[in-house]
Parts: sequence; structure tokens; C-alpha cells
Amino acid sequence: MVIWSSVRIAQDRQKYYADHRTRDLEFQEGDRVFLRISPQRPSIRNRKQGKLSPRFMGPYRIIERVGPLAYRLALSNELAGFHDVFHVSQLRKFIPDPRMKVPEEEVEVHQNLTYIERLVKILDHKEKRLRSKSIPLVKVQWNHYSDQEATWELEKDLKRQFPELFVDVMEE
Repeated sequence: MVIWSSVRIAQDRQKYYADHRTRDLEFQEGDRVFLRISPQRPSIRNRKQGKLSPRFMGPYRIIERVGPLAYRLALSNELAGFHDVFHVSQLRKFIPDPRMKVPEEEVEVHQNLTYIERLVKILDHKEKRLRSKSIPLVKVQWNHYSDQEATWELEKDLKRQFPELFVDVMEE
């Protein structure tokens, strides 16, 4: 009985912290919001994403409120095939700064609001030496990233996905 009461006290404390820190998002018609997108790299889907990768598109204007948590957006022509109603969790309020002008970057977005990171160039090669074998690695720069944010990938995975980048000298 003592254990259950301790667990209940801990749960109540955590619920208080969670409820205290959350706030309900609510937008008005005519507000401008960003729409969340998710990057997907062909070879590494479960690794940490780069800190400068685009996470939101927009801004888009809210046309109407559809339900308590859904909003209809005025999407651009490039997103004409998408359903125009989004949950509030997929939106972030746009706060304009008149001093700053950010160039809009074209991102090819899929139906599930993801985009594919494309390989730009190979920067370096190295071999990771283990006790009984060596693993060839390639340093790769992806689009939407600078060369300081390049990642080391397994060469065999990249050869499978991008065979045109690994043409042997003997074949030419």
C-alpha cells in the first residue's frame, strides 16, 4: 500500500509539471503559420537530424477553423495536391520581423509531409580499423546542409543507393 501511494504522489507531481508547462495553441482566421515537415535521408533514417535542416515551410495564411484542433490553410500551388486541413500540432505561429528577409527555399514535399535529403557530394574517404576487419566510410554532404555538417556513412550503403557516384577507374 505504501508503494502505491508513493507511485501516486510521483504521478501527481509529474502531471502537475506537465500540465503547468503546456499551453493550448489557438489561431485566428487570417493568422500566418508555418507548416511542419520531416526530413528523411535515404541511408540514415534514425539518426539525429542536422540542427539547420528545414523543419517548417511557409508561412501560410489560415482560412478557417475547421474544428477545435484543426485549421484550413491557404496552401501555395506547389502543395495543391495536399489536403488543406492540418492539426494544430503541425503548425507554428509566424511572427514577422520587418528587418529580416529570409529567402524561400524550394523543398519537394511528399504526401506524408516528408522530404528526401539528396546527396550533394562526397568530401572524404577513410577506413575504420577494427581488430579483424576494416569498414570503409565516406564523408557525405547533403542538400540543405553545409559541409561542416557532413556525415560519415557506410560506403556499401551509398554504393547501393547511388551507384553512379562510385564508378571504378578500371571501367573507364
